[in-house]
Amino acid sequence: MPHAVSEGVRLHFEEAGSGVPILFLHEFAGDHRSWQNQMRHLSRGWRCITFSNRGYPGSDAPEDEAAYGQDIANRDAIAVLDHLNIAKAHVVGLSMGGYTALQLAIHYPNRIIAAVAAGAGAGASRVHREAYLKETLANAQRMASAGRIDAEGAGRGPTRVQLLGKDPIGWRISVDHMAEHDAQASAKTMRRIQGGRPSLYDLEDKLKAVTAPVLLMIGDEDEPCLDVNLFMKRLMPTAQLMVLPGSGHVINHEEPDLFNLMVERFLGAVDRGTWRPRDPRAAPKVPPREIGP
Repeated sequence: MPHAVSEGVRLHFEEAGSGVPILFLHEFAGDHRSWQNQMRHLSRGWRCITFSNRGYPGSDAPEDEAAYGQDIANRDAIAVLDHLNIAKAHVVGLSMGGYTALQLAIHYPNRIIAAVAAGAGAGASRVHREAYLKETLANAQRMASAGRIDAEGAGRGPTRVQLLGKDPIGWRISVDHMAEHDAQASAKTMRRIQGGRPSLYDLEDKLKAVTAPVLLMIGDEDEPCLDVNLFMKRLMPTAQLMVLPGSGHVINHEEPDLFNLMVERFLGAVDRGTWRPRDPRAAPKVPPREIGP
């Protein structure tokens, strides 16, 4: 299996197609296989690369918990590009991967052409931040203690039942893949990334300064992520926002045709040079703020 190496850790990757590169970044519950629908469709016009984060199937799972973290995840993504001699790429991420896509746009602007951040922002709310962090640590501890991931239970969560209702076969594939993940590595990822990364609300100045084109995508039933995505849309002159109706968190699985169409349309406009940032005359008249109780 092909691997890139990042700080001594092997990262499994797969690629298909040719042209301008797209690097796919998976969610916590996913891995490199999560992007199969997108790889099949978008590799007709782009060079598509998908990889598993450290701790996920095909990649090494370091025992040292200090080997996990958001900054490390950022560097791992860049290491994959370096291994493939790719100077600049589009990045497309979901959830944990969507957060990383935004991080790359902030910290590695010279390596990013455009970013798609889907379902990014869980745990961002300042009002609910403390409860989110406590629950994250508790979930990680349960996972580590049990030595397994309750994939069936996670798949029936309030932002994932939408996939079960729409596509039971796709839901089963997703759940079975999640159940294969290393519980100890997943617990470390949950503590160090989900529990260690800053809220997107705390990155206001950095997000406002992003110059790369950004497509934010969200399901209208993905409650933990709705408000922060509206905040980012109002904040970032380079951001567009796509809301998928009747959809939860894993929108690339729930609505693959619509997801692929919108990503293809966005990246195509960027590559053609026809993408435009928001007209200043359309900017909000008051500063964006966190929404909610």
